[in-house]
Amino acid sequence: MSAAASKLLPYLLRYRRRFAAGSVFLVCATAIQVVTPLVLGLAVDDLAAGSAAGGGAAGGRLGLYAGVIVAMACAGGLFRFLTRRIIIGASRDIEYDLRNAFFVHLQRLPQSWFQGRRTGDLMSRATNDLSAVRMMAGPAVMYTATTSITFVAALGLMLSISPSLTLLALVPLPLVSIVVKRFGDAIYDRSERIQAQLAHLSAVVQEALAGVRVVRAYRREEVEIDRFRDANREYVARNRQMIRVQGVFHPSLALLLGLSALVVLWIGSRQVIAGRLTVGDFVAFNAYVAMLSWPVIAFGWVTNMLQRGMAAWRRMLDVLEVEPAAASVATATAGAVAGAAGAAGAGPDPAGAGSDPARAGSDPAGSSVSMSGGDAVITAPADLRGRVEFRNLTFGYNGRRVLSNISARVEPGQVLALVGPTGSGKSTLVDLLPRLFEPPRGTVFVDGVDVRALPLPVLRGAIGYVPQEPFLFSTTVAENVAFGAVGAVGAVGAGPGARANGVPATGTLRAAVERAAAVAQLDGDVRAFPDGFETAVGERGITLSGGQKQRVALARALVADPRILILDDALSAVDTHTEEAILSRLRVVMRQRTSIVVSHRVSTVRDADLILVLDDGRVIERGTHDTLVARQGVYAGLHRKQLLARALEGD
Repeated sequence: MSAAASKLLPYLLRYRRRFAAGSVFLVCATAIQVVTPLVLGLAVDDLAAGSAAGGGAAGGRLGLYAGVIVAMACAGGLFRFLTRRIIIGASRDIEYDLRNAFFVHLQRLPQSWFQGRRTGDLMSRATNDLSAVRMMAGPAVMYTATTSITFVAALGLMLSISPSLTLLALVPLPLVSIVVKRFGDAIYDRSERIQAQLAHLSAVVQEALAGVRVVRAYRREEVEIDRFRDANREYVARNRQMIRVQGVFHPSLALLLGLSALVVLWIGSRQVIAGRLTVGDFVAFNAYVAMLSWPVIAFGWVTNMLQRGMAAWRRMLDVLEVEPAAASVATATAGAVAGAAGAAGAGPDPAGAGSDPARAGSDPAGSSVSMSGGDAVITAPADLRGRVEFRNLTFGYNGRRVLSNISARVEPGQVLALVGPTGSGKSTLVDLLPRLFEPPRGTVFVDGVDVRALPLPVLRGAIGYVPQEPFLFSTTVAENVAFGAVGAVGAVGAGPGARANGVPATGTLRAAVERAAAVAQLDGDVRAFPDGFETAVGERGITLSGGQKQRVALARALVADPRILILDDALSAVDTHTEEAILSRLRVVMRQRTSIVVSHRVSTVRDADLILVLDDGRVIERGTHDTLVARQGVYAGLHRKQLLARALEGD
């Protein structure tokens, strides 16, 4: 067994009882199938003997034999139905487990991994490749067992009828093996190329649809159509290459089997004439020769399914074998991912991470996870106070240093502001705190505990994060805001006591959503929406303006009532008047938590307790607004430019 196939074995073994039951029915169906020609042969000989003797009992025996054959056909049909229902049903459950494990694993992979991957390619692996794996785990397994048993049983019965004729019938089989081997390799190679091109085609479609507004704005519709047409043409061409191989493969098998049947007909008929073989035995033997045709042809079909499935499974393993974020493994419920990646022991637990991605990795409230870091024991987000510290942090990725020797400390209730030109490392610095990127050990701390020692559900459950580019789901405004409440410490202004098992009651949640929207200055806009909070925002929030998207994202972070609030240029699309209104309300909220604010606007950060000015990944200035303005450095220059711009706008 190959290494790749062994990593699929845990998923199969989980349903071993069902496969065993299906195998019993499969053996029964196959036994009936291979015995039927014997009954037919006996009927022919018996009826021939009765006719030669001139007896009238031949007609009665004819009815008996017909009844037996019909009964066997009905029983065989029932057993085949049960076989397919059980084994194909098990393959569907395997597909379910694999899809869950694949999605859970994707959720655990570090952000840096996704930067080099195309969404369409990952979607293709999760759909088309997974279907090919299911075909390999279900129908291919079933037909392999059926054809193997049929071949062995039929061959044994053929030998019992006429060993010499059997050997002549088997003469073409070595050639069949050579044909299957050569064409199997060709099918595998072409299957890989087809799956890769299908992934590329899916990525082209996904990118064109996701960026449809940009495509139309730059009048690139024809270019995208040509791009899709080229990818589609290549996909068809690769499938045609497969068709050409299959077009030669199956006729080659039929030719070799036809030669075998011709030999049997020529030699066997002569043996019947010579009296060395009865007519009934000859009929039964020809039935077995015809019966052998299906296993050989099916073997070619199964080879195709196995090669396609194995190529698809290796593509899935390219993702499943990527190591997830370190602390994801620290949680106790990562069984689905461990099994998917081929860890030793039994496969993933279908009742755990594999069957419910929402539960995988942690309890929503983080209450079931405990972790010790130094002298501190953190069991839930609520146990964190929110003191953040960076100690001599140096970090880089893709072979490039992004941050150099960053040190800062912010206490609960204080605000740390990051200012600097584009590309200075501000977003990367805040991404290290919730471990969207993995920081070096001993560089980033919360409450004196290295963030790498904290379970991710606990760490991220204590952080409310508003990124530069807010992402909204294609649902309602209320559901987009409430998304931040899952796994949160408590509803805004309500405290942890308002929650039950980490999830607020419906009334409490709605009240928290409305309070968060009010702080984000979103309530006025919502009142103007046709359905209020139940207004659908469209895919990626397409029906909202840039400022409205940012305020929805801000409300989403606030509804979680986090210990640490990160605002990464979260108000860049909001006008200055609205920004002032939001900041006035945010100041009350910020007194209760640690806040880190990234902004290009001095007006946003002027009240911060500590301002870091970054340039090329280094801190070039630090202090409060007044001290930095008095220093007449980079920050002061930025302040003067923005004051002048506002004065000109006022004129």
